[in-house]
Amino acid sequence: MTPRPSGDPGIGERIRARRQLRGWSVRFAASRAGLSHATWSRIERGRQAADNRFTLADIAAALDCAPAELTGVAVPAADRDVVAAHAHVHAVRQALVDVDLSEPAGPPSVPVSELARTITLIDTLRQACDYAGAARLLPAVLRDLHAAAAGPDRVTAIRLLCDVTFIASSVLRNLGRLADAWLGAERCRDAAVASGDPALLGYAAYARACAATGCGSYQRGLTLAERAVDELRAHPGRPGVAEVMGSLMLICALATRGRGRLDDSRAWSAEAASLAAHTGETSTMGLYFGPTNVSLWQIGIEADGGDPGRAAAIARTTDPAALPVGFRQVFYYADTARALARLRGRDREAIRLLLVAERLAPQHVHTSALTRETTRTLLDRSNRNAGGAELRGLAERLQVTA
Repeated sequence: MTPRPSGDPGIGERIRARRQLRGWSVRFAASRAGLSHATWSRIERGRQAADNRFTLADIAAALDCAPAELTGVAVPAADRDVVAAHAHVHAVRQALVDVDLSEPAGPPSVPVSELARTITLIDTLRQACDYAGAARLLPAVLRDLHAAAAGPDRVTAIRLLCDVTFIASSVLRNLGRLADAWLGAERCRDAAVASGDPALLGYAAYARACAATGCGSYQRGLTLAERAVDELRAHPGRPGVAEVMGSLMLICALATRGRGRLDDSRAWSAEAASLAAHTGETSTMGLYFGPTNVSLWQIGIEADGGDPGRAAAIARTTDPAALPVGFRQVFYYADTARALARLRGRDREAIRLLLVAERLAPQHVHTSALTRETTRTLLDRSNRNAGGAELRGLAERLQVTA
């Protein structure tokens, strides 16, 4: 058996430790989560992958904790970029706390045009899943925009602040810093309110809904997204509205599935697909809403929603290269791999896609709790079925053992 390269426990071990701390039996804890005691036991023992967002949210709710407390925040020592990304989190958090639009800032010192160019660079880094590079630049830009928002270029600065706080929330969420991601999304909402632009208000609602569902708060995410969709329906034809509304519909599809409402989830997904057929592939506001992005969301939702075969079928007809950005393509490969790992005889395909995801976006894959758990399960099966050196290499880089 491959030796564990670090003391980091798996999700199943964390679940067991928290259950035992409560003094609960497996049967009692499982009943609180709406799971069979056999399923709970398999997850604790590492015999069933703990890589399903919806199941993890149910288990966390049963144990009165956040999903992030079960998944942890992995910082593989061997990946210097990931270590650097997490090292910058504190500075980003401090900047988000400081950039309160209700409080005065110092006089602007950097031209807004220069800040706009830096934000373009930051978003390029985010889209390439270079979270370390983006996080390094975020604190100064946040503070400079806060100052600029009190100057003569206030209108432009406010719109840029909405963009950069959205980017900050996205980076923090993908690093597993979910409470910080919510703070970034709240600051995005503050800037959107100051702008008065309906599209930006929807954009900020999308950031907040993503942060909420990332924390396992599916009802909160659904409430935010549904309300924003209703408000945007009153502004047809306005630039950016269709793309933002479609993205919000995808959050509704995810959140309703997280609430166990399969029919509603697929209805939201179908509405988003219909809208995407009209918009075509877009890059508006960095959301990349369009037919391909809808398919990517469907793959992830079906993989977690109990129909991995449907997820794999959607993946077969989806070309991730239609989206020229790594931070969307990586979800195609990682989520399809999770689906394939749950289908009999598809392990080699799953491993291949995980390796593609890692080559495409190593920082993203190396900090993904779901990917670690999929890898752990595949490694456990490979120890019994001779899985191959490539999987073992991936497991070592992710600091995973069966």
